Amino acid sequence: MITLFASFFTSMAITMFAIPSIIRVAKIKHLYDEPDARKHHKSAIPTLGGLAIFAGLIFSLTFWSNQSQIVELQYIISAITILFFMGMKDDIIALRAYKKLIGQLIAAVILVHFAGIRINTFYGLFGISDIPIYVSYLLTVFVITGITNSLNLIDGLDGLAGTIGVIASVCFGTWFYFVESYQFAILSYALCGSLIGFLWFNWSPAKIFMGDTGSLILGLILSILAIKFIEMNRVMEREAPYKVLSVPVITMAILIIPLFDTVRVFMIRILEGRSPFKPDRNHIHHILTDLGLNHAQSTLMIASFNISMIGLFWFLKGHISGEVMLLLINIICFLTILQLKTLTKKRKHSFLK
Repeated sequence: MITLFASFFTSMAITMFAIPSIIRVAKIKHLYDEPDARKHHKSAIPTLGGLAIFAGLIFSLTFWSNQSQIVELQYIISAITILFFMGMKDDIIALRAYKKLIGQLIAAVILVHFAGIRINTFYGLFGISDIPIYVSYLLTVFVITGITNSLNLIDGLDGLAGTIGVIASVCFGTWFYFVESYQFAILSYALCGSLIGFLWFNWSPAKIFMGDTGSLILGLILSILAIKFIEMNRVMEREAPYKVLSVPVITMAILIIPLFDTVRVFMIRILEGRSPFKPDRNHIHHILTDLGLNHAQSTLMIASFNISMIGLFWFLKGHISGEVMLLLINIICFLTILQLKTLTKKRKHSFLK
């Protein structure tokens, strides 16, 4: 436990120490995120917060991990480093979407093939249990890139992505500690410390953004923690004290905000005949701010919903089945269609005016 606290405070201290210097350099070199029609901020804000998150995370992770833990984490650190450099370039000189995707796929393949981070079963959901190895590879690469991009997509509000990351990393890290998987507990708490150090400067009104560097690293690490959480439960005895029943659904509850919002927004764009990757103002944080909530209120409301879902799903953990999953999917579809109809009415009303 002392090592976990040490990793947490070390990463937090390094991140908090680094950010003021990064802000000064960004101002001198004019490395800003300029405001536009779909963004909430009204002035140019530095975008290199991910540099400080990376520095705090990697230093703390390598410093507080022992030799055997580092061996298991080496490929994870390699994958994180790939996204760090790719994100840095994108924050300074915008990269094309396909180049970002290639970098994410390379990182995902490293994790799947070399680190052995794979999804090997559906836990009987929808009648599917163990899956062939090639399906495992393809599914895991898809899940890693999907979660990575979902965190990137929700990073549109002061404090939002960082707060969701703190909630998820605390949940995963605490469980890893209790099952004595200390290397992943240290990874979780080092990430949490970096995010809290970053949130000190990112809470509304934000002085700096994490940029693609931070959001891609955050998404990649959460995808790693989620898959390890699922797979470690798969091999645990049913009577084990910390085994989680219906673990895929609990994992979805922890990551419900980025997953739910990404699926819903992509569905709206496809139903409107647009590219699912074309930015718009249909994200949940856009809706809340359009309703009159400020950044802090919107972030706290979304975070409260996230924590409530984790609590509810944990309470029901022994009674969640594929039918509940289908119910959740139907709810997402219903809310998507409802929002789409609302948008259509607003556009017609604006046209008549």
